[in-house]
Amino acid sequence: MQNAILRPPAQAMDLHRLGAGFASRLSFMRTLVRHMMANQWRIEYSRFDLDKHGYGQAVFDIQTPNSHLSFVVFSQYLDPNERDDRVIAEQWDLTMTLLEGEVDDVTLAMLAANVPLQEAGRIDARSISLARANRSARVFSEVLENLRHGRQPDVKRLSEVGYLYRTTAVYGAGKFGACDWDKVVNQHPDLASPFASEMLVCYLLRQFSLDQLHHMVHQDAYPHAVDMDVDLQRYLGIGNSTGLGMAPWLINHPQVMAQWVLQRETALARVLQMPVAAAQINQLQELMTRACQHIREVSTFDAWQANNNHILLADLEALSNWFNGTATEVHSWQQIHQWAERNYSLETQELLLNLMLELYPQMVDSLAQQMAVVESLQYDPTAYAQDLADAVQDKYDWVFDYDFNDPQQGATFWYYSQNKIEPRLGKVGTDAGAELQMFLGIARAVQDCHTDLLSLLAIDQEITVADFLLRYPSHQGIVARIATMSQTTYGEIRANLLDANVLPMHLLRAKLAFFGVSKFDPKSALWVRNTMFQGAPLISELGTDGHDDWSFPVAPTITVQQEVANG
Repeated sequence: MQNAILRPPAQAMDLHRLGAGFASRLSFMRTLVRHMMANQWRIEYSRFDLDKHGYGQAVFDIQTPNSHLSFVVFSQYLDPNERDDRVIAEQWDLTMTLLEGEVDDVTLAMLAANVPLQEAGRIDARSISLARANRSARVFSEVLENLRHGRQPDVKRLSEVGYLYRTTAVYGAGKFGACDWDKVVNQHPDLASPFASEMLVCYLLRQFSLDQLHHMVHQDAYPHAVDMDVDLQRYLGIGNSTGLGMAPWLINHPQVMAQWVLQRETALARVLQMPVAAAQINQLQELMTRACQHIREVSTFDAWQANNNHILLADLEALSNWFNGTATEVHSWQQIHQWAERNYSLETQELLLNLMLELYPQMVDSLAQQMAVVESLQYDPTAYAQDLADAVQDKYDWVFDYDFNDPQQGATFWYYSQNKIEPRLGKVGTDAGAELQMFLGIARAVQDCHTDLLSLLAIDQEITVADFLLRYPSHQGIVARIATMSQTTYGEIRANLLDANVLPMHLLRAKLAFFGVSKFDPKSALWVRNTMFQGAPLISELGTDGHDDWSFPVAPTITVQQEVANG
């Protein structure tokens, strides 16, 4: 294959485009499930000790090609008045940990005394992840009562929600005593992909939610109870609410983001150079039809997102009509991509590209093995300062699009609330704490550094980076960032996060799209509700074929005859 042409950084790293992203074949949920299926993971319960109300404890035993893991779940009664999905909550319906090896009675007792306390408890280096979740107040009881009385739940209601439980936190390696990332990579290679352990926790939580439900359904008091239709089980995922805390992560890990984008863009470039046959156009249109139905099933009261979805559906209809009218004239994916860029919204463009990836798994899937990167922001103190200034002009030229003499372009600051331990946005001149803000104003920091570089270079063009930092030591962090990120293909996310009208939602969606979530439902400009693993194969299906095509899941059709048969 000839060298594929990548989209330029100005396009791929534009925050608005990143904020229009969708899950793809390279998203972490998809790649984890493919890995589990290809390597024949064995997952079964070693304990399932729940009472008739679903309270108690359960342990999954997980055998991978390289590891023996356990996933321990504690279920307890939660007073409705104590239900809170925010990080400051102290009680939850479920608390969980993923850990190494088998769980004996002594270990289970230790975990039972600590995992339900979450941050207030103690876990050790056997644990890989710590998590918690709450039931959906909207549908869990309703689904339970329907099944107990021999009825399948209402599909429309399930499509509005999409899950039985939602996570309220999933902490990864190195948090609260858990083992660090180096140990995971070296001792558990099956979890060495980005966020693999967190995604596994959510996948297993989804399975437990179904198994707990059926345990509560099939009690002696309900002789006519039925299992949920298997297509409905597969349709249900795990809910997730992602807030402002995820936004700083992307800025604080620029090498990671640049690597993720590079692999995705490499996949796109490979596909765009391929010729197109009529059969592939038909296949793409089938995927578009499913994606349209998926978007129609997104339940949101957010006017901004609802309008985006409306435009997306109209664009996809127009694109389908264009295909029908130009079928004999379309010869390459690049031609289709260019048409979309000229005529449709960012969301439509990005959705279309992700659908194209679905047609070429043999070109795309191997890139999932290259999503991880060792992070290290470094600079050479002996390098010429002029080279650093040139790197700014070459790779950070976008920062000069902003005028920080304009108060509006530096009106926002990011900080952590001391009392709530949650990220917040403040307004300069209105809110206190600007002097304690997070270091997220990359564009301004680069501008300030560049100004000081030029001032010294005007005096002596032979100065080194060390000379510069001796004079301006406060620039050491941004110098390391410039020196490192200017060597990457895609560099930084291109945005001014200090602008008065900054929209953190774009950052949240950018990361969530790489995770693989669906059904974005913003609840404000600062947090979004979404669904994980909706449509993914169940654990019982991991050893079978034909379950890798679950992008843009749609509600199944459950007929009256099926309900009678199930009853």
